[in-house]
Amino acid sequence: MIRRTKLPAGMALLVCACACATRAQQTLDVKRADGATTALLVYEPAHPRGCPPLALLSPGAGGDRHDLRYLGEALSAAGWRAIAIGHRESGKAALMRDILRTHGIQAGVSAMVYDPAAYRARFMDIDAARQWAQSRCRVPFTALIGHSMGARTVQLEAGARNRAGLRADGGFDAYVALSPSGRDAQFPRDADATIRAPILMITGTSDSGLAGDYRWRTRAFDALPPGHCDRLAVIDGATHLNLAGVGFSGSTEKAVVPLVTTWLDGLRARTCAPAPRQAGVTVVTK
Repeated sequence: MIRRTKLPAGMALLVCACACATRAQQTLDVKRADGATTALLVYEPAHPRGCPPLALLSPGAGGDRHDLRYLGEALSAAGWRAIAIGHRESGKAALMRDILRTHGIQAGVSAMVYDPAAYRARFMDIDAARQWAQSRCRVPFTALIGHSMGARTVQLEAGARNRAGLRADGGFDAYVALSPSGRDAQFPRDADATIRAPILMITGTSDSGLAGDYRWRTRAFDALPPGHCDRLAVIDGATHLNLAGVGFSGSTEKAVVPLVTTWLDGLRARTCAPAPRQAGVTVVTK
């Protein structure tokens, strides 16, 4: 005879929460065009109804598939299938090699961020993730979201001009760049003027980069042609790492999530939805 042990209410809820979280996320490796594998972390929609919209998350230099968790979880709760991508050629081990080779953190980051081969690998990672999702069902709407080097990847996928002659497949319905890049060694002046798909750019007043402070980042938005519901949001006090969900990032995360989900929901409904009003957040729409 099997005896059943009744768990205390609190413990039962904890077990359920852990089991639900396990089912809602899965890690896997998929093959890309060159035969190498790409590491993925999949956040399944909390309440699936048919084939969900797809959001791919591209982390910054030195990141992995566990980065941007706050966005993966928020999009999952909103009904999306969100997939965080581990870019091997620009991940933690690769960044450490560049830092050691160049004898400095900033030099190592610069070497990686301006390396055309790293972006070609990222393009293959993104294609592999998108193909995996599309093999499961016919995806009705796709978005590419990236932070830092991932934002540069977003800009390139969206069609920004660049000095390395990089061209990606693109084809996403919407793009989100957290910490976009303005003019620098990779992007010429007005590089983003060739982007024709809707793009949301988010930065913070403490979000400095390799070529300047946050105002340098806003130059990317200035170059965009009007008429696509393109949007720029500047969050007071938000740092570069805060936008990635690192450090004391709670207030930044609370600002970013509704900015992203409201804008994407509007595009899915074929409207340019008004941005949510939030204290300390300045928003401009083209």
